[in-house]
Amino acid sequence: MIIRKEERALKTSDFNFDLPQELIAQTPIEDRSASRLMVLDKETGEIEHKIFRDIKEYLKPGDCLVLNDTRVIPARLIGEKVDTGGKIEFLLLKRNTDDTWESLVKPGKRAKIGTKFSFGGGKLIGEVVGMADEGARIIKFHYDGIFEEILDELGNMPLPPYITEKLEEKERYQTVYSKHNGSAAAPTAGLHFTNELLEEIKEMGVDIAFVTLHVGLGTFRPVKVDDVLNHEMHSEFYMVTQEAADKINKAKENGNRVICVGTTSCRTIESAAEEDGHMTAKSGWTNIFIYPGYKFKVLDNLITNFHLPESTLIMLVSALCGREHVLNAYNEAIKERYRFFSFGDAMFIK
Repeated sequence: MIIRKEERALKTSDFNFDLPQELIAQTPIEDRSASRLMVLDKETGEIEHKIFRDIKEYLKPGDCLVLNDTRVIPARLIGEKVDTGGKIEFLLLKRNTDDTWESLVKPGKRAKIGTKFSFGGGKLIGEVVGMADEGARIIKFHYDGIFEEILDELGNMPLPPYITEKLEEKERYQTVYSKHNGSAAAPTAGLHFTNELLEEIKEMGVDIAFVTLHVGLGTFRPVKVDDVLNHEMHSEFYMVTQEAADKINKAKENGNRVICVGTTSCRTIESAAEEDGHMTAKSGWTNIFIYPGYKFKVLDNLITNFHLPESTLIMLVSALCGREHVLNAYNEAIKERYRFFSFGDAMFIK
């Protein structure tokens, strides 16, 4: 990607805004599709206020809606050190082999190489076998049975740190179309869809393409460098099937729109596409970082949530419709008491 001279001046602080703490949504609303929807015109900055199920008004036959069908694993494990009984918390980030995982461990000083930890009264034993990036540990697990079933029994949903209330129902941090286990966080723009709404959208003649990107926690971390260009993204695994590629290509060839649900779907197709925007079946690891100045190869429009200040996510949204339009829309959302972040309200950038 060619970076124009003025883009080198982008500062992380350019993407800051003041958010009242009480607007951070702590729990999901009962009806997924009843959340609020802000519609933002990417060219003019004009704003409309709707309900999420009104998204149908903005979709047309022939459009392709791209959804990330990753499934969040209950990746937070609470256990104890085998020899001393000291409390420990693991957060599983990335599976390396069947039984080895990169994990964040708290408190880290207890997690020296060779140390063993017990979960569920010994149903699962984790042994530190190595070190990974940014203080993470390589953990080898020992168990009898099927790892996924044990994790489902013992693990908790890895909710972001800004959500302090307990989640009563695990499935509310999953999209209704989640399929492939592997994420440390939900692709939250998809949480607004119900099966009924998706069926209605299909009946309108909108194509639905499923891609997979296993979301890592790095996606949500604030950028810690002053100059945006010095930020390094964590890599995440993605997969695009031939069926999804064909649907996306068909929409583009017929002059219709490709509309991504969430920044993760956007990053998946932009990573997988050829320079001319053509899609083929592909999988691999991506650390794509999209910020103002980026030229989208495939994406036309985006359904997304309201993101953290100074995050890579608000930078991606700003790349699509301009930083000033985005910050103006966020200020309007604050004024109108929209709910922010994972369990919050949605925005459609048209």
